[in-house]
Amino acid sequence: MSKKTNKFSASDFGKETEVQQEGTFYFGQQNFKWMLIGLAFIVVGFLLMMGSDANTVDGKLDPNAWNDGIFSIRRIRIAPLFVVIGFVIEVYAILKRK
Repeated sequence: MSKKTNKFSASDFGKETEVQQEGTFYFGQQNFKWMLIGLAFIVVGFLLMMGSDANTVDGKLDPNAWNDGIFSIRRIRIAPLFVVIGFVIEVYAILKRK
């Protein structure tokens, strides 16, 4: 068995062995693609949450009316799911290596 030796010596201590190139960018084309997909999910989620308020009838405020549409499956379940999926995709896009 041969003994492993490092290629560094005491005289190399404190010197940079690898010079980083100026102008290198961490994100590649795939990162930006995933970021746009995540942003689209977030925007769609917020658009799905939009709609009339609890006290509106045909777009007009009526304090005596109640609109049960604010508790629809689209607003309560589907839209927040799209937003959370969008944020997960954004985290993936940021952490993905080139």
